[in-house]
Amino acid sequence: VQLQASGGGLVQAGGSLRLSCAATGKIFRINTMGWYRQAPGKEREMVATITSGHVTDYSDSVKGRVIISRDSDKNTMYLQMNSVNAGDAAVYYCRLRFTRYDFWGQGTLVTVSS
Repeated sequence: VQLQASGGGLVQAGGSLRLSCAATGKIFRINTMGWYRQAPGKEREMVATITSGHVTDYSDSVKGRVIISRDSDKNTMYLQMNSVNAGDAAVYYCRLRFTRYDFWGQGTLVTVSS
């Protein structure tokens, strides 16, 4: 299984950004995908997760500003980020878990300008 994250870049504070993560390979239909981020000098943290049944979970820091979604037919996950602030600047990683397997993408950088 491979995960390819994209959509990162420079965004102005208050703006919006949409990240995508495409998964390829042999994927069990019951799975959980998620976005995680890591800012310089900080630990990696969960941003949002979504199950194959479309049950979602968000960190308190993004709740109300971010929407996670997925297209199961395309094995693609999205993260719509709105009202972006300086605290959102980080490398964003996508993750896919099923049974005993745990896969990570390579990360996409989000930079926020004031």
